Amino acid sequence: MTRGTVATRWNLDAIESAYQRWLADSNSVDESWQRFFEGFELGAARAEAPTAHDHSQTGVFRLIYRYRDLGHFLARLDPLSEPRTSHPQLQLAEVGLDETDLDRVFDSSLFVGMPRATLRELLAALRKTYCRTIGVEYMHIQDAAIRHWLQERMEPARNTPRYDRDRKLQILKDLHYAELFERFLHARFFGQKRFSLEGAETLIPVLEALLNRSAETGVQEIVLGMAHRGRLNVLSNFLRKPYQEIFAEFEENYLPESVDGDGDVKYHLGFSSDRVSTGGIPIHVSLTPNPSHLEAVSPVVEGRTRAKQHRFQDHERKRGLPLLIHGDAAFAGQGLVAETLNLAQLAGFTTGGTIHVIVNNQIGFTTGPADARSTTYCTDVAKMIQVPIFHVNGEDPEAAVFVTELAVDFRQTFNRDVVIDMFCYRRHGHNEGDEPSFTQPLMYNKIRSRPSLSEIYTEQLIMTGDLTLAETEALDQKFQTKLQSALEEIRTVPPAHHGMRGFSGHWKGLTARYNPAPVDTGVQRETVLEILDGLGRVPESFTLHPTIAKLLEARRQEVSQGQPLNWATGEALAFGSLVLEGTPVRLSGQDCRRGTFSQRHAVLYDARTGEPYYPLDALRPGQARFMVYDSLLSEAAVLGFEFGYSLDAPERLVLWEAQFGDFANGAQVIIDQFIAASETKWQRDSGLVMLLPHGYEGQGPEHSSARIERFLQLCAEDNMQVCYPTTPAQYFHLLRRQIRRDFRKPLVVMTPKSLLRSKVAVSSLEEFTTGRFQEVLADTQSDPLRVKRVLLCSGKVYYDLVEQRSAEKAGDVAILRVEQFYPFPGDQLRRDLEKFRRASEWVWVQEESMNMGGWTFMDARLRALGHPCEYVGRDASASPASGSHTIHKREQKELVEAAIRGAVPHLVHANSKSRRAATPPEPSIRPAPASPSPSGV
Repeated sequence: MTRGTVATRWNLDAIESAYQRWLADSNSVDESWQRFFEGFELGAARAEAPTAHDHSQTGVFRLIYRYRDLGHFLARLDPLSEPRTSHPQLQLAEVGLDETDLDRVFDSSLFVGMPRATLRELLAALRKTYCRTIGVEYMHIQDAAIRHWLQERMEPARNTPRYDRDRKLQILKDLHYAELFERFLHARFFGQKRFSLEGAETLIPVLEALLNRSAETGVQEIVLGMAHRGRLNVLSNFLRKPYQEIFAEFEENYLPESVDGDGDVKYHLGFSSDRVSTGGIPIHVSLTPNPSHLEAVSPVVEGRTRAKQHRFQDHERKRGLPLLIHGDAAFAGQGLVAETLNLAQLAGFTTGGTIHVIVNNQIGFTTGPADARSTTYCTDVAKMIQVPIFHVNGEDPEAAVFVTELAVDFRQTFNRDVVIDMFCYRRHGHNEGDEPSFTQPLMYNKIRSRPSLSEIYTEQLIMTGDLTLAETEALDQKFQTKLQSALEEIRTVPPAHHGMRGFSGHWKGLTARYNPAPVDTGVQRETVLEILDGLGRVPESFTLHPTIAKLLEARRQEVSQGQPLNWATGEALAFGSLVLEGTPVRLSGQDCRRGTFSQRHAVLYDARTGEPYYPLDALRPGQARFMVYDSLLSEAAVLGFEFGYSLDAPERLVLWEAQFGDFANGAQVIIDQFIAASETKWQRDSGLVMLLPHGYEGQGPEHSSARIERFLQLCAEDNMQVCYPTTPAQYFHLLRRQIRRDFRKPLVVMTPKSLLRSKVAVSSLEEFTTGRFQEVLADTQSDPLRVKRVLLCSGKVYYDLVEQRSAEKAGDVAILRVEQFYPFPGDQLRRDLEKFRRASEWVWVQEESMNMGGWTFMDARLRALGHPCEYVGRDASASPASGSHTIHKREQKELVEAAIRGAVPHLVHANSKSRRAATPPEPSIRPAPASPSPSGV
């Protein structure tokens, strides 16, 4: 610490942080700070009592700090266990005090609302605030303004709610309805899974409080995500889904085929409703459907919220609120939680703060906390983003409601996440058919003898004179009658199932049905030239990086000289034409602004100031937005976010790019659970585009394959599109087709790496101004009457084949490109293949190993078209590619030569065990055995 550098307003936070550490432990700061604070307190003490100073005053300040920091350890949080009675760091002796000081008056102004008090009074206030049924963790937050705000809200009120009789009766009513709903299901549908809320019914008054407080603070829409437990109760009592619909799903005469698609189990379904707060303010609530992978829905909720905020121009992010309900085991155990938390303050992904409510059952299926986490609390992961964590006893519903209202106010004030950790228990096992006492006998001995939450709260209200026993019995009877009436109705009238109601609102005009009809996607030449001009235009004062300046100049010359355009330019034309037509474009991914291969440069940076400039966002006044964001180093959270965004943004082109195609492996849960199956399970469509760099260039197994075979395996019922375009114009038309069709299906695009700068993978300007995307590209260089050998392929290998055919002057070989694998373009492929009537050899060629790539998908379909094919490519292998560039080149040369010549090479994948075995390897060219056409092709 140097003189002259401390007492400035810029250093106040640093000084206070050091002071707080010194209060907790004087040895936690260096010796110069110790002397500084000792002198500070000595001066303060002399001002108060110049003749009576000792170290007791410092001890009082330290005591206040320690209760703020550690008081939660003494809080009565667990309904099933007694709290700790002491903590070593909270002993009076630890701060230089003892019982003789209890009736001494001290300066207690550090505790808000109590300028002077006896030590006894101060201790009582500290314990009431931080050690009752609310325990707070917030001293890890570095922002002093946040800590002060929380202290000012908690300490004068002693973290003690003071609700009037009407409010207490409303809380009791919410508890009763939650509890009676579960009892009714248990009695009428005994043994059926429902993942009941029993033991955690306080969640319903918490949600009601959240809705009402949110409406008061300007929230218009809540987007909710949660797992199974309590979902039916939330649907019924919070979202007000009709009881008839819920009960119908339990009945034997319920027909899931009455809805489009396959449907899903009742505790995975979503729902939305318009609620009105107790203050008369309308607010929309939407529950997002979710799979059994519990936390996969979390980033989806964030993306949906961001899209909604964008739609109603909620720039301050005050009107759209994401709400996530977690289980304790999942919050601590699933890495997607941390990835989603990390989105919280990122420019391209922030939603202005998420409220997290943890239904802390203190167990995950049969696993206790000691085996489920290495942290004190399940919430400790949230400390990384420096947000407050409110632990609360679920058997104190007033306290839970109190911290919920405080959480909403915090979120709306600071636009940051906040966590509510509600300690409770499961009255039954993991599900209603489980026996929990097998693994937790002691816990369930306590639970079995425990009265219900409504009984505990009712007794409390009767004792305080707020309620009579007759009133609570009348409340019970009224609700029971309502439930029984609903059950009788669905048993006498065929149950209706409304399900998820899609294609309304901003989806109006779109359809769920796939239509292969071609869509013209060319743009006017003047538009292309306007975009190309805008791509090279920067503000006058902007200093371009010399290399970027050369790149832009080279692009200008290419256009002026009529040279063909490369892949990056074709993509920019697609984006630019869409935003000029009024379609917003959003692209995110790791390093996607520049592009992994330094090809995109969607953002230019001033070489002197570092300021960014977005050419595609400045083409013309009044254009739609072009948004591009470098993402955090996560695949699952970001892809989940973009999927969620696409659900509520059908009018926008939403794209996610993997740094390398195989990085999508890290997001497989999102791909399997949401992208591939959302439509058939939940009737929720998405137009999300996934850009996956793919191609074998000898870069090893980790940077070669986007695993096209995995996507093809997931394809059915026209659920998504899988394409592998080979020219910039094809890519251009594909992207434009995605938004110009009257339906939305996810689009998976295998994009190039080495072809990005290829001199042959280019397109003329005219190819962008006319035409459309072609699912199959015919061979225009061969004479069908001369062709004897027909090669079918997809992607980069096409250019290798063309080069080899030219070198060998093989005029009797035709090469067709399959640009769209799925939906399978059978009719077009049949027409193109029928042109080669004199051909006798039909071959599928691919770079990928035999058990990968498109072969297993295409084989049966080509047979069904009457063209059984041989296979040319690498042998089946466990790893996608060789790690040796030399071996890669040899393999690539052999497969290309074999494809053109028709010879059978001795080609083995570099990592194949047969390479080191004595027995010969499998041949890589195989005739396809005859077999009947597969059904469904």
